[in-house]
Amino acid sequence: MDNAPVQRARELAALVREYADEAERERRLAKPVVEALTRAGLYRVAAARSLGGAEAHPATQIRVIEEISRADGATGWNLMIGIENLGFLSAALEPATAKRIYADPGLVVSGALNALGRAEPLEGGVRASGQWPFASGCENSHYFWGQCIVERDGEPERDAQGAVTLLEVLVPSSEFEVVDTWSVSGMRGTGSHDVRIDNVFVPDERVTRIYGGPPHETGTLFRLPPFSRLAYNKVGVATGIARAALDHFAKLAAEKKPRASTRPLAELTTAQLAMAKAETELRTARAWVFEVVGELWDEVEAERTPGRELRALVQLACSNAASASVRAVERVHAAAGTSANFVGHPLERCFRNVQVVRQHIMVSQQWTEAAGRVLLGLDSRSPLI
Repeated sequence: MDNAPVQRARELAALVREYADEAERERRLAKPVVEALTRAGLYRVAAARSLGGAEAHPATQIRVIEEISRADGATGWNLMIGIENLGFLSAALEPATAKRIYADPGLVVSGALNALGRAEPLEGGVRASGQWPFASGCENSHYFWGQCIVERDGEPERDAQGAVTLLEVLVPSSEFEVVDTWSVSGMRGTGSHDVRIDNVFVPDERVTRIYGGPPHETGTLFRLPPFSRLAYNKVGVATGIARAALDHFAKLAAEKKPRASTRPLAELTTAQLAMAKAETELRTARAWVFEVVGELWDEVEAERTPGRELRALVQLACSNAASASVRAVERVHAAAGTSANFVGHPLERCFRNVQVVRQHIMVSQQWTEAAGRVLLGLDSRSPLI
């Protein structure tokens, strides 16, 4: 496992913390932070080696995201999304086009791989329109990568099974509009506004079809189940925020003397139990993710197709880690007393930010039943497993 990217992430923690308040206030990451992340190559830890990426093992990706999220959850979230976009895109573009686009060492790509756009095929490309929500980091990105339904004569194109045909368009920042929609409590600093394009011509070289055939890259990372890849990196954000919350609580507990007490908070049973239970939940959930993701990697690396049970366990572990991280933060937040209720207190921000991770569809609790069905030998009734 390559520890170099993790170490580079750790070295950026002070800078990330320095600009965290600005990100919260401006609802976007500060430019110096984005530039530092790109210089350190962190956005490229899941990109193809042929394009200057690390093509790293999932455990390395999670740990990189975790280190940045420990410094600031919103920055960790943006890094996670950027890692996924550059990773998937590096295998989806034609190699010659990818080489040209990835030649920019500062490249950042935002995206939304949900089919909310429309694309009309034309000679040499497509004409695309659409509006996509939750485009994290869009204001700092050079391109937006959005999924579209193919339309011909105003009607969706369908395959032999009746499913609509999908493609993705890669649009430069000069051709998309950021719609200010990100007025939220948690993850304010991610700048996850809507992105809109209107009748933009996208040449064939910047049109991808991630469901249209095998990826152009064949390394182990690019043969992992796509939904598993979209789940495990969310874990790094959640566990990083939770670890930060435990750090902040330990510091507070050593200094604070609760009202009507002559002893520090750390000497109270309630604080001790909260810390012990939070630590147990967090470490247990995190370890399970590394275990099953490692098994998944080994299966694919050995040229075996991961079975439904293993994919179900990966999904369960990732969803469980997101929920366990929330519970860990909630425990120490409650034990901190009213100190954690003030805007600007580190625990208050951790409490708001970690909730957002669990709400993401890729690690939400809605897939628990599907995973349970698979483990009982039934059909999952879910596209994820």
